[in-house]
Amino acid sequence: METAKILEELREKLNRINQAISTFESLDGTVTATAPAAIAAPKRGGRRRMSAAGRKRISEAAKARWAARRKQTAKPAPKKTGGRKPMSAATKKRLSLLAKRRWAARKKTAKAS
Repeated sequence: METAKILEELREKLNRINQAISTFESLDGTVTATAPAAIAAPKRGGRRRMSAAGRKRISEAAKARWAARRKQTAKPAPKKTGGRKPMSAATKKRLSLLAKRRWAARKKTAKAS
């Protein structure tokens, strides 16, 4: 994530600034209340918890990403090219008559046996 990278860079800069301050303080011999230990980021202990609002924001962002992805891939399938040509009405009628004759012949042989 980009925000994590930015935070890491800011923390590195903060550490460099704290080191520079402590170096100048050691040269001067004075220590202020804003010593590097006081400025450093607080250590987190235990488990990290997210607020309900934070979870909701993340959930809405994820849903928006998935909706955008579905919208990109929801293009209609291209029509098939080639394949069979459509049948003419005369050909359909001829095939229908042939099928009816076959069924009649089967019925006849089934009754005879």
